[in-house]
Amino acid sequence: QVQLVESGGGLVQGGGSLRLSCAASGIIFSLNAMGWYRQAPGKQRELVASITVGGSTNYAESVKGRFTISRDNAKNTVYLQMNSLKPEDTAVYYCNRIRGGRPFDSWGQGTQVTVSS
Repeated sequence: QVQLVESGGGLVQGGGSLRLSCAASGIIFSLNAMGWYRQAPGKQRELVASITVGGSTNYAESVKGRFTISRDNAKNTVYLQMNSLKPEDTAVYYCNRIRGGRPFDSWGQGTQVTVSS
């Protein structure tokens, strides 16, 4: 069965950095586009970054220039490097496969990112 396990969140001061990891199992990771999503309290879940099979990336406007998504197919892991964090980045972050432009799998537990001002 598919498992997506996010880690790396925490509490950080504004301007700080965090690196999130998502370890995938039960899938042929290298054949899947992947994305990082986030959900802030009272808000809908949104896609913040995606990476294709070939390594092309896309970002939400709110994180462009600050976040970098990458993948290591040998480790079945997708990463999100988050720099210059802002309080509005506070959310639970999730990873998922992307198919047809939509998240494909059931959501994992996510990892909490809290940015203090």
